[in-house]
Amino acid sequence: MKTWFITGGTPGGFGIAYAEAALRQGDRVALTVRRPAELREWADGHGDSVLILPLDVTDSEHVRSAVKTAEDRFGGIDVLVNNAGRGWYGSVEGTVQETVRRSFDLNFFAVADVIRAVLPGMRERGGGWIVNMSSLAGLVGVTGFGYYSAAKFALEGLSESLRQEVEPFGVKVLVVEPGAFRTKAYAGFATEPVTETVDAYHDLIAGIRSSFAEQNGTQPGDPVRGVQAVIAAMNSAEPPRRLVLGGAAHDAAVAMHESALAELRAHEGLSSSADFHR
Repeated sequence: MKTWFITGGTPGGFGIAYAEAALRQGDRVALTVRRPAELREWADGHGDSVLILPLDVTDSEHVRSAVKTAEDRFGGIDVLVNNAGRGWYGSVEGTVQETVRRSFDLNFFAVADVIRAVLPGMRERGGGWIVNMSSLAGLVGVTGFGYYSAAKFALEGLSESLRQEVEPFGVKVLVVEPGAFRTKAYAGFATEPVTETVDAYHDLIAGIRSSFAEQNGTQPGDPVRGVQAVIAAMNSAEPPRRLVLGGAAHDAAVAMHESALAELRAHEGLSSSADFHR
């Protein structure tokens, strides 16, 4: 029996999908959420196997307290899923600094805080899994979501270094990169106002907002099937370092890597010319 610590348990998202998948296989779940009342009825149906923790992941002190509460309740954390996150939209030039910082605080610095709080226990027990929910936007920059993409790119780099550091302690790291999934993440676009501060980008950003609002409820990705794919990857003989979720996302990731490789090879001479002559 394993214990999962999952952030971002908002109903209708990946967090709940992870929790239900873990419970189906007989594991226990500590699930964090900003508004725990939303999950009270759901949690009551699972008895002592579920611990709902109110948590703002951008508060470092609360993060450490929540992790300790889960460890005290269940005796340790075996699987950490860093799922909490959100994408604010706007141009790189026209996004206000407060929003830039909020994006990095939630999508990058909070993840690092949770990892640092959970790792001591994993190292002491000699094993565990860290699953970092990135995005296709962490591989392919998305127009109008430059700072969200930047935070996810940062998470990808952090995960690469982390993987090498914790491997000697039996801890594994998986980065998950979903494309468009049918979660509540898209629901807010219909009512969220365009706050673009540079007029030159207003029509572009308004169009992106409308496009995302129209996709709500029709996204091809199924969170339940996505989580099943993640668990299958974790249980495979040779788990991947990254897992792209969704057919369209996979195609986009392959195209990006093939284009990058072709460009790299095309300019090999310039790259090599930067070395001292022997």
